[in-house]
Amino acid sequence: MFLVGCGGIVLPATDEAKIKSVMNEYYLALNNQDWSKAKSLCVYGSDAYNDLCEVEADLYLYCDIITINAVIDIQNVSINGNYATVSAYTSLLITGCGDYYAEEGEGEFWLRKVGNSWKFY
Repeated sequence: MFLVGCGGIVLPATDEAKIKSVMNEYYLALNNQDWSKAKSLCVYGSDAYNDLCEVEADLYLYCDIITINAVIDIQNVSINGNYATVSAYTSLLITGCGDYYAEEGEGEFWLRKVGNSWKFY
C-alpha cells in the first residue's frame, strides 16, 4: 500500500528506516530528558527499559539541573526477522553542578519488532 499526495508517491517506510528513526528519536528524548518518550521506545521490562529507569532515578540524586548531550551516528543495521542489531558510534556528555561525565565510542544496540514498531530491548 502507498499514498499519493500533492508531493507524489509516498512509499511506506522500510524496517531499516523505522529502526533508524526510533534510534534518533531515543537520542533526542535523552537530550530533552523526556524519560517517558525514551521509555516508550523500549520493550517494557527489558534490560534497556530497566537500565533507562535506573539512569533516570540516579541522575538527579546530587544535582537538580542536568544537561545531556547525546549523539548517535548509525553505521550498520542488520535485521533478522523480528530482531535487529545496530552498530553505531555514540557520544554522551552529561553535565551538572560543575561536574561532568563523558563517554564515546562504538557500540551495538538490539531492537525487537513489536507489532509494526521497533523498540530497544
